[in-house]
Amino acid sequence: MENGLLLKGVGSFYEVLTESGETVTCKARGVFRKQNLVPTVGDRVRLERQPQGYALLSEILPRKNLLVRPPVANIDQILLVLAASAPEPDWLLLDQMILQAKRLGIEPIPVLNKMDCADGSIVGQFAKEYAAFQTLSVSAATGEGLNQLRNVLKGRVTCFAGQSAVGKSSLLNALFSELNLETGELSEKTERGRHTTRHAELWPLAGGAVLDTPGFSFYESPIWEQQELNACYPEFSKTPFPCRYPDCMHDTEPECGVKALLDDGSLSSGRYERYLTLARENQQRRKHRYD
Repeated sequence: MENGLLLKGVGSFYEVLTESGETVTCKARGVFRKQNLVPTVGDRVRLERQPQGYALLSEILPRKNLLVRPPVANIDQILLVLAASAPEPDWLLLDQMILQAKRLGIEPIPVLNKMDCADGSIVGQFAKEYAAFQTLSVSAATGEGLNQLRNVLKGRVTCFAGQSAVGKSSLLNALFSELNLETGELSEKTERGRHTTRHAELWPLAGGAVLDTPGFSFYESPIWEQQELNACYPEFSKTPFPCRYPDCMHDTEPECGVKALLDDGSLSSGRYERYLTLARENQQRRKHRYD
């Protein structure tokens, strides 16, 4: 029996990369239906070679995380791609995706693409509001920042996600010339892109693997305890004094260290206002969770 990484599934067939570096086509055992398990891209699996025909995918090893949309397992980090020009970044969506990643134990890395035609105001906002995160600024067109991007990908399973037309497929084409993925053009009328990626698939790279996703949603946001939510904002850890209340929402409470950061300019107003939007929405959902 051999261990491997499930790279791709089409119909009832699965492509598995073994530890020896060989890609093997497998069929899944019927036992998975009885266990209500579906082999998923990113799964660590065990396979058995057969004297004739396809190998059998016989076991799915325990998962450390599972994304629902798109279905993919065992992601180490997610590159959240935005455009430095058009389409205009959806900053609230980015913040929501950061929270989802952190809930699943996935490291979020904001990436600003299209630096070759960058809007200075977008670049400035990105640099200011996400200074507490590891970030990348790249251009699929010119190659700017791609060496740094490759270093970030080494030895890790990475998911690319983001709005349509921000250049996810273009970045992957720049990293893997053999892929030749279809890229979406930006509509002149709406400045929105068409989804071009049709299935989830992993491509091995530098001891890790990279996944392009057919969309950018995880699933409906879970209900957070306030302290859990606060912990997802690394900026909040730099308060000049601790908040009076351990579960402070940083809204109307007195003696709030986070609002002190806002007052002295250490925390951007945009990032704070979006936090309040998400925190208030979460508070309402907590109040009505048993309705």
